Amino acid sequence: MTRLVRPDAVLVQAVIAGALSFAHLHDLAEAAGQHGWKAWAYPVSVDLLLVAAWHRLRSLRDAGESARSAWSWFAVALTASLGANVATAGLLDLGNVPDWLRILVAGWPALAFLGGTLLVHRPTPPSTPDPEPEPVPAPLPVVERETEPGVQGDPLPALPAPAPTVSAPPALVAHAQKIAADHRTRTGSEIDTETLRARLGVPYPLAEAIAAQLA
Repeated sequence: MTRLVRPDAVLVQAVIAGALSFAHLHDLAEAAGQHGWKAWAYPVSVDLLLVAAWHRLRSLRDAGESARSAWSWFAVALTASLGANVATAGLLDLGNVPDWLRILVAGWPALAFLGGTLLVHRPTPPSTPDPEPEPVPAPLPVVERETEPGVQGDPLPALPAPAPTVSAPPALVAHAQKIAADHRTRTGSEIDTETLRARLGVPYPLAEAIAAQLA
């Protein structure tokens, strides 16, 4: 079963607009002194730069990168196309083209070549080297304690933790000396640590340290 080909209105409109713009660019280039095949090459160059810039613009947007360069070259190609359409609409005497327009037309090939090269050959970002793995420390060797034959190696007994050093303030020591002297006068014997602790109202380790200084 044959399918009927329905013309797309948007596609037809694009073909008409492209043909008219193509013809206007050709007429402007020919009026600026570019004859023969050179006049036909100008519209091809402008349209190719326009398509290349649009393609690069979409690629950069899909990749989430900056598209300023693509927008700039798209604007340049669009300005050249629109400028030719306006210039050939009767606003410019094509029989007497000004010198500045001849300069622009003559310099367009170099500008288009530069734009196409920058759009096609994008710089490659420098690759970052992979981080070096951190060195893994080697396990320490296990040293077994030698034992006599037939005797199992018992673990070494844990040493008692050293008792913390208690320092007594000089004023408290002087007060303890008075208490000890008073106790010696009343009882005729030296004061013991428990009695000294009770008279001073201090913890036993501190009372013991003071008693050691009184001895």
